[in-house]
Amino acid sequence: MWYNTKVTEMLGINYPIFQGPFGGRLSSAELVAAVSNAGGLGGYGAYTLTPDEIIETNREIKAATNKPYNINLWVSDTDAINGTVTEDVYEEVKTHFKPYFDEANVPMPEKPASFKSRFENQVEVLLDIRPKVFSFVFGIPSADVLEQCRRKGIITAGAATTLDEAIALENAGVDLIIASGFEAGGHRPSFLGTAASSFTGTFVLLQLIREKVKTPVIAAGGIANGKGIAAALTLGASGAQVGTAFLACDESNALPIHKQMLFSDAAKYTTLSKAFTGRLGRGLANRITRETGNENRVLPFPLQSAFISSLRSAAVQQQKWDMVYFWGGQIAPILKHTKATTLIQSLIEETSACFVDLKV
Repeated sequence: MWYNTKVTEMLGINYPIFQGPFGGRLSSAELVAAVSNAGGLGGYGAYTLTPDEIIETNREIKAATNKPYNINLWVSDTDAINGTVTEDVYEEVKTHFKPYFDEANVPMPEKPASFKSRFENQVEVLLDIRPKVFSFVFGIPSADVLEQCRRKGIITAGAATTLDEAIALENAGVDLIIASGFEAGGHRPSFLGTAASSFTGTFVLLQLIREKVKTPVIAAGGIANGKGIAAALTLGASGAQVGTAFLACDESNALPIHKQMLFSDAAKYTTLSKAFTGRLGRGLANRITRETGNENRVLPFPLQSAFISSLRSAAVQQQKWDMVYFWGGQIAPILKHTKATTLIQSLIEETSACFVDLKV
């Protein structure tokens, strides 16, 4: 059957369907449990959490499911190297964004303080709590961390946006490769080159990796129904990751307006922008993304996030939705379901129907 793959055998799950692990506190234990209990692999994006919050979140997940699940971290969680943000750079950024702050009646923030990476402390806790799967983006953990994962029985899954990144992940001994295509919502998790140079679509990237790499591959980006899953499996993937469709479900921690926007006409128009975080990511186009483009200077990640946070909060309170960046992938216009259990059941049934049709 289509659902018997290397990944289902490796992870002990019923269906090779991964729920994308959303960062920025958009994940929820409820969503993770709903997907895992239905036979897929739920995922929690924990890169913004403190070690104590990761421990508590893990408790919540374990209380809701005894099935395998995935916790995701960012290996590289800062681009703010000391000295990269001069006063001249900050003044340039302030000048561009000041009209938005003025419109929302929000004081201009001070220059954000430097940021110390949290990854080492986070991964130390992750090794203690031992989720079935540890997925990561924006790099590769150290050989020591990967070896500890192997000893503790933690399956590792790294994101690749290019063939070179997939080869690097295989050479490091990672168990699974997430082929993250250009269509995907959220940040472009490139780590060998710039995100702006990794614009390969999911199914081209999948075929490139399958030709050159032996590690099982999970296709991610532009997949929201059974046809997408069937296409990925037919092209050699051992599983498929679904992000935006689960983000739009009631169980996710996204704002209600975010979910509404994903089901609206606005979802037809996504864009890649650095304007809200400092790293390139796909979401629904708005006034700030259009007027900022990718030519205007922004602060490095995560300082841009800190800089714009007060504006975002005010925009949400004032319902100025054209100044809020709602993450979402290119596949959003075909979303149908608002319940995670209904969505995953539909994915299973549609994929089965596709493979029946292929045999006709």
